[in-house]
Amino acid sequence: MRTSTKRPLSWCLAAAVVAAAAACGSENAGGSSDDGLTLWTHNAGNPQELAVVEQIANDWNAAHPDRKVTVRAFPQAAYNEAVVSAATAKKLPCILDTDAPTVPNWAYAGYLTPLEIPDDLLAKQLPSTVGKYQGKTYSVGYYEAALGLFARKSALTAAGARIPTLAQPWTAAEFDQVLQKVKAGGKYPITFDLGTGDTGTEWWTYGYSPFLQSFGGDLIDRTSYKSASGVLNGDKALAWATWMQGLVKKGYSPQKSSADAFADFVNGKSAMVWSGIWNSGSLSKVDDGVVLPPPNFGNGAKVGGGSWQWAVSSSCPDKATAMEYLRTSLTAKNMAAFAEKQNVIPASEEAAALVPGWQPGGEKRFFLDESKELAMVRPPTPGYPYLTTTFAKATQDIVAGGDPKQILDRAVADIDRDLKSNDYYGF
Repeated sequence: MRTSTKRPLSWCLAAAVVAAAAACGSENAGGSSDDGLTLWTHNAGNPQELAVVEQIANDWNAAHPDRKVTVRAFPQAAYNEAVVSAATAKKLPCILDTDAPTVPNWAYAGYLTPLEIPDDLLAKQLPSTVGKYQGKTYSVGYYEAALGLFARKSALTAAGARIPTLAQPWTAAEFDQVLQKVKAGGKYPITFDLGTGDTGTEWWTYGYSPFLQSFGGDLIDRTSYKSASGVLNGDKALAWATWMQGLVKKGYSPQKSSADAFADFVNGKSAMVWSGIWNSGSLSKVDDGVVLPPPNFGNGAKVGGGSWQWAVSSSCPDKATAMEYLRTSLTAKNMAAFAEKQNVIPASEEAAALVPGWQPGGEKRFFLDESKELAMVRPPTPGYPYLTTTFAKATQDIVAGGDPKQILDRAVADIDRDLKSNDYYGF
């Protein structure tokens, strides 16, 4: 995105997805019709999550027969483009879900309206499940996701390593010792699998920018949101890049992982793997599998925050009903239903209390506590689409063996040029 017009990066792809939107039955794709409001969701390919979304709508419709909500589900791969296409045609649904880092871009583009949800209700949510931009709340989620360092306890014990905790994660020096000793043991072809076989842009940012932030760098200077200079190419960012590249150079991590790094971990090919809660259901296949927090590289251990959340379109002709729908749907029961159907973190303590394993001391509790204590949302700026593609490309080049300083300087120049050409996206 290099123009000063307020529109998201995927704008140029909008025409290509008109057909996709039509294929999903969007003949009444506007915000409302005589029958009520329309709700769009990305999870046509996720029947478990879609079933909960539909149940929430069904419950609403039973109580409000004169203000029904109609659910329309899209494949995730086509969803963002479908939303942009609908915005172009002024046919956005009233209620829609959105990936958290996209929220500021869509708010800036005028797609979304600030939510009217009481503060005491939002206060119950995990902070990273509430999407904010310029001090206003634009989205809220029923659940959260998080990453973890999955490991074989026997490999760590053999290396003489202590088991890190959220209160005391490994330091950079400790983690380096663990890597050295596990590799020297010679039992595992891969010491620490980063999961680089996933070529998706967002994985590279969601997965690896928390390491950068733990070193003390970032994708953009969050004090102004007007430059990446110094935070993405300063000494701390260079230390992160050197460390990332060193994992490959020292033989701890493959430059490109297999298509399923977690399966390799389960099958004994790797001692440790960087992965997400979505794989936690398979951890029981490893006799001595444990999930650990990431190391603290000097600025605190970090994981990415912000998953799919819900918003109201600015063009919705009945915002009051849309707001009421979202507000009344934020119940512990509904949040618990998502956590029961999938490997996701319930968005509130009240919801966690309803789902086995999520209570304090429960087998799943680690991810909720980790999200509370370590989650850092991706930069809430409308320029995020350009930030993430630029950061992901830079990280791929670094892992591939390129010169870290040159790569980071080029990334900063590109990001700063985009920010300037877009009038700093309103900052």
